[in-house]
Amino acid sequence: MPQVYPALLSQVAAAFRQLISLSELIKEGITYKEAFDGRSAVTIIADIIKTPDRNLALLLGRALDAQKYFHDVTYDHRLRDNSNEIYRFRERLTAPFMGEDMTDSPSSEHAQLNRVSNARPTPSRYASETGSIQTSESTTSFFNNTPATSSTSLVTSPRLTKLSSVNSLPNEMEDPDDDDIPTGVFTLLTDCYSPTCSRENLCYSINCPRRLEQMKRLNMKPQPGLTRKISDESLRDVKETGTLWIHSVSQDILDSVDDTEKKRQEAINEVIYTERDFVRDLEYLRDSWVKPLRASADIIPDAKRREEFVNQVFWNFQDVLTVNHVLAERLTKRQKQQPVVQKIGDLFLERAPQFEPFVTYGSHQLFGKFEFEKEKGNNPAFQRFVDETERKPESRKLELNGYLTKPTTRLGRYPLLLEAVLKYTPDDNPDKRDLPEVIKMIRGFLTKVNIESGKSENVFELAQIEAQLVFRPNETIDLRLKDKSRELVHKGPLKRRGGNRDEVADLTGFLFDHAFLLVKPKHLPRGEQLRVYRRPIPLELLVVVTPDDQYNSTKLSGKSKLITRSGTGGLSKTGSGSHVPPKPESKHGFSITIIHLGRKGYSLQLWVDTYVGRKKWLEAIDKQQTILRDRSCVFISETITDGHFIGLRKINCISPYDNGNRMIYGTDDGVYFSNLRDVKLRDPVKVINLLDVTQVDVIEEFQLLIVLHERMVTTFPLDCLDPSDPNAALKRGKRIASHTSFFKSGICLGKMLVAVVKSSTLSSTIKVLEPVEQSMRGKKPQPSFMKRLNGAQEALKLFKEFYIPTESSSVHFLKTKLCVGCTKGFEIVDLETLDMQGLLDPSDASLDFVLKRDNVRPIAIYRVEEDFLLCYDEFAFYVNKNGWRARPKWAIVWEGMPTAFALQYPYIVAFEPTFVEVHHVETGHLVQIIPGNNIACLFADTPPSRVNAPTLLPARQLVHQAQPGFRPPPGGFNPSPFGQQQPGPPGFPQPQPQRPQPRGYMPMPPPPTAPMLPRFVRQQVIFTSDDGHVQFLKFPPAPASNGASPNGRSPAMMHRHRMSH
Repeated sequence: MPQVYPALLSQVAAAFRQLISLSELIKEGITYKEAFDGRSAVTIIADIIKTPDRNLALLLGRALDAQKYFHDVTYDHRLRDNSNEIYRFRERLTAPFMGEDMTDSPSSEHAQLNRVSNARPTPSRYASETGSIQTSESTTSFFNNTPATSSTSLVTSPRLTKLSSVNSLPNEMEDPDDDDIPTGVFTLLTDCYSPTCSRENLCYSINCPRRLEQMKRLNMKPQPGLTRKISDESLRDVKETGTLWIHSVSQDILDSVDDTEKKRQEAINEVIYTERDFVRDLEYLRDSWVKPLRASADIIPDAKRREEFVNQVFWNFQDVLTVNHVLAERLTKRQKQQPVVQKIGDLFLERAPQFEPFVTYGSHQLFGKFEFEKEKGNNPAFQRFVDETERKPESRKLELNGYLTKPTTRLGRYPLLLEAVLKYTPDDNPDKRDLPEVIKMIRGFLTKVNIESGKSENVFELAQIEAQLVFRPNETIDLRLKDKSRELVHKGPLKRRGGNRDEVADLTGFLFDHAFLLVKPKHLPRGEQLRVYRRPIPLELLVVVTPDDQYNSTKLSGKSKLITRSGTGGLSKTGSGSHVPPKPESKHGFSITIIHLGRKGYSLQLWVDTYVGRKKWLEAIDKQQTILRDRSCVFISETITDGHFIGLRKINCISPYDNGNRMIYGTDDGVYFSNLRDVKLRDPVKVINLLDVTQVDVIEEFQLLIVLHERMVTTFPLDCLDPSDPNAALKRGKRIASHTSFFKSGICLGKMLVAVVKSSTLSSTIKVLEPVEQSMRGKKPQPSFMKRLNGAQEALKLFKEFYIPTESSSVHFLKTKLCVGCTKGFEIVDLETLDMQGLLDPSDASLDFVLKRDNVRPIAIYRVEEDFLLCYDEFAFYVNKNGWRARPKWAIVWEGMPTAFALQYPYIVAFEPTFVEVHHVETGHLVQIIPGNNIACLFADTPPSRVNAPTLLPARQLVHQAQPGFRPPPGGFNPSPFGQQQPGPPGFPQPQPQRPQPRGYMPMPPPPTAPMLPRFVRQQVIFTSDDGHVQFLKFPPAPASNGASPNGRSPAMMHRHRMSH
């Protein structure tokens, strides 16, 4: 709680603004944003001045209200200690600053909100012919690769003049914030001015604030000398005698009705006289404001601008007056004809369907207020006219804004007034049937008003923010704030506090539906700037950290934990259940740490004054991120195993086979196996006892397992895997190479080949090996010495060997050549002649951005239609088969720093440790971001020799290429062990007779005797996150009518869930 001197209104007002919690509140069916209730206001003021006397706090609050620091939303009364009364701070519709030093602002290109229509709605049609804020087409979106689309708003908008002059002050040197804070001294709370005054002795001054306390100490009783008088502010609460029905009828009529009917007539009378008052208020607008403004050329000299101003400020109030004037006349006429009014529902049924002008007026009200405030700031003659008019008796000391809100608040009061009538209406009265229908109809209009006014307020705020934004030089980003779908979700003050002077700032945070933005407001004589404090953060790349356990997951360790999604879709709550707000963490309040993931990321610790304020930020961010994730869910995940590979069993790699039903895992302490089709065998078990396994691969066609462990490459037959004895397979392992960096298998020149790479900083040696057919192994016995020397040739035989004078990081098999990713880029090697040349043609000047850089790392290459997609660690682009740039305007700049890629046509997936980003390969648009922790791609195999195009059939099938001498076996070759087989244990392949093996770990059936040159397409993408959470990344399944998944497995077996982290 800030320490303030309670007698100074300026200090109390500043503390009150800092501590009061603003929210969206509803009064009489109308929604008010950034509002607070009277009871909360009195409570906060009482806490500030440290008094239990709520009446004293109420008086101080009314002193603030009297200076228009805040106001009742209906402008009807002063502050009340009532939770049903809603108040808002006085709105300063600040002007965007458009000076010469703001050339970097995107708003400089749009200094004016384009005008669409100069005609306002005509009274005869009551149509909502409203203008709309136009946007120009943007060339770059918030995400670098997403073109922004031009759009128009669907809500009403003002025909505004240049924003550069909005709310500018006549005196250029005047501080625009002088009028924001009330000033004055509240004498009841001042200290005594007498230097001799003390608490023990009675002060001589009768006005001493301590006098009552001193008299109490001296046991003196105050002499009554003051009489109570009703304050002027309370006179409005006293009903005039002429407004009561009992005073308007004779005693005979009163005696003829019972008490219930009297209450009903009083309710009807209130409906009728308030309707007359409402019409008189609109007539006051017409006679005291609209007519004088149109008649006088001294106030606004330009006739065209004067007419436009009147139309903007008062909009279609004349339409509302036309509708309600008829209603008021008919209600008054019926009351004169029937002193005891029998019914009013029929009159409302006739007129209520014509209440559409209320909706049109309510949707435009904010824009009218903007024009009014702007003209007051720019035109001294208009300011004098306003002051003179508001001081006239007929204004009843109510400012123009109070009258401009009358149509909206009147519509909200109809249901309350009519429900009071309905409460005392007998069942046989026609109003019992008509009034509910009228109330329902009016509530429908209220809903429309809330929707349209919300859209208008959103469009207005976004347009104002965009016009006021000032970016740093060369850092301008188009946030697309004028898109019709853009929304301002939440905003509020945030503080940056640090040890250095540069780290201390009072900021404002804006949470849009797609991004989070931090700005530093700066007030200038001609308006306000919003200077961008840090680069905007896409919500998909935003992580929020808070010390409060209620908003963090227990799965994450450390003092501050990341916010993650719980299974119910809400924030994970791990607290004790107590809802008592915690104490502030420091004098700055409650902390929020925001983290911008990705290459251009950063981290900031921010502070919020109150616990409730921080809670609103967390809930708003979490809700909007959930909406975005659900909206852009291109991929889902399916858990393979969770929590098994932790600690010393850290998983490093994986190789699926048998259509992804069986898995080989490489970990720090060995090779593991699992069968996903069998519940009993789903958990991985160790089958080979090795250390530091960094790469595994199954060549299914040759029943061969290749393992890279401790920088050594060893091959194992699949049929030697025995979970009961992990050491048994070691006897059949064949070491292929040592000091190996990595290996890669693929098809090239119609052969299955394995490239083993030994790489150093200055050079790379690549051995290309060819698997030996299983039936041919061991047919030619060799002497023991030669067997030890060339034993590896039983599984793999040397095909080619060559040397590259640079460090290599990846190998890719093309149809007839080998592509090596190295520090120089992608190098193409002819395996027949061993000739080598760069993939990119240096004569193409459009490739200079990559050819003239030495620090880019090539990672992956894919064939998309007729072009090749080259993926580097910073960007991706297309080249044709000649090495020239294809699709020159197409490029992806990665948000993160990817370490691996996967192509799932038509999407390219990039993996980095903190998130996965998904782009469309045709448009380059970023379509999904999946945040997480310790993300690593374990398997993705899309060879560049395979063409990816829209016309291709879905993969996960055997690629049969016409090769000489290859004939499929009768009935077709079925590689899956779950197809037609000889009788055996359910769900398992039939063991080979000559070598019995434990159930569930059988190798694939032997391949055909003819040489099988094509390989099985492995479309699976597998990754890990957090602590050993191994998952498939896959497209969502198509809805199945029978409740089963498309591949025949039951939902219980799938363990499929959406990406949560």
